[in-house]
Amino acid sequence: MPNNNSTIKSDHSKTQQLSVVVRIRPIFDYEVEKGAQKIARKVDQKMVLLQDPTAGDPVDVLRAKRAHDRKYVFDWAFDEDSSQEEVYEKTAKDLVENVVEGYNGTVFAYGATGSGKTYTMVGEDENPGIMVRALKDLFKEVNTKHKIYDVTMSYLEIYNENIRDLLNPSPAHLELREDAKGNHQVAGLSEMDISSSEEVMSLLMRGNKRRTQESTGANKTSSRSHAVLMVQVKKRSPAHSHEQKMRTGRLYMVDLAGSERAAQTQNTGKRLLEGAHINKSLLALGNCINALAERNSKYVNFRDSKLTRILKEPLAGNCRTVMVGHISPSHFHFEESRNTLAYADRAKNITTK
Repeated sequence: MPNNNSTIKSDHSKTQQLSVVVRIRPIFDYEVEKGAQKIARKVDQKMVLLQDPTAGDPVDVLRAKRAHDRKYVFDWAFDEDSSQEEVYEKTAKDLVENVVEGYNGTVFAYGATGSGKTYTMVGEDENPGIMVRALKDLFKEVNTKHKIYDVTMSYLEIYNENIRDLLNPSPAHLELREDAKGNHQVAGLSEMDISSSEEVMSLLMRGNKRRTQESTGANKTSSRSHAVLMVQVKKRSPAHSHEQKMRTGRLYMVDLAGSERAAQTQNTGKRLLEGAHINKSLLALGNCINALAERNSKYVNFRDSKLTRILKEPLAGNCRTVMVGHISPSHFHFEESRNTLAYADRAKNITTK
């Protein structure tokens, strides 16, 4: 029988699918007061059901309902009953263990504005998210090994196609440069040496306070930028060891800005321009996912946005990647939820090395 408590395990000996999970946030009181209907639910540990609220058949309501229900199967499904700890355990915990051993891992949150991405990735003081739990576990792992580790952390945001260092108070924009191997590096990005979970928590809080957030019609505190947290772990054998090897693992944790429709967010002026930049970069990411998912595709264009250039290695390189799709259960957000589920369903076909 399958183990119901298993996490998403990785096998470094062969190519593997990008792991995709979906989280349905709770329906909010203010949505209920406005007459929101619940159209998305978790069927079992891996299946999500989305009902089309526009479907209707006055003669045979039940048949019409069944005809327009759509079921999606992922590596894992979460709903309002799923705790922050459970989401972390099933998605990123295994990545942390692998990074300490010298492998690369990525977890990124995708979904519309107000679907719960930042809650999953950052969380609250009482209910910390993936970033906080992963960093704490990383130092637990490091401290239990009989090796010497050098750990560094970088944290950036991409806002209106400009890159900013969230760990540096300077508002200067940073340049993205390509090396001889085709990998992209952010010139001038801070790499902070860290030696404890307390130190890393302080840096994470500092970076989150500097992140660009605004109120929109869909979300009171909408993240208007993509945030990328990068942790590098270098493992060295002790000086007396006969095995003088250096292994480097990298963990990328990405909180994407929310995809959005202008009509849904009621954005104008500056907010509308921000939304256009967000959607353009997410479209570029979607195009990359489509190309990577096509078995016969020989070319993947990562150059259309700074987001895709930075995520080139996590998506197409030697990296274990988990995508966490986020949807609202409210019928007010049906189109956004359907688009996110289709996006996530497509991503299941991506194979990483």
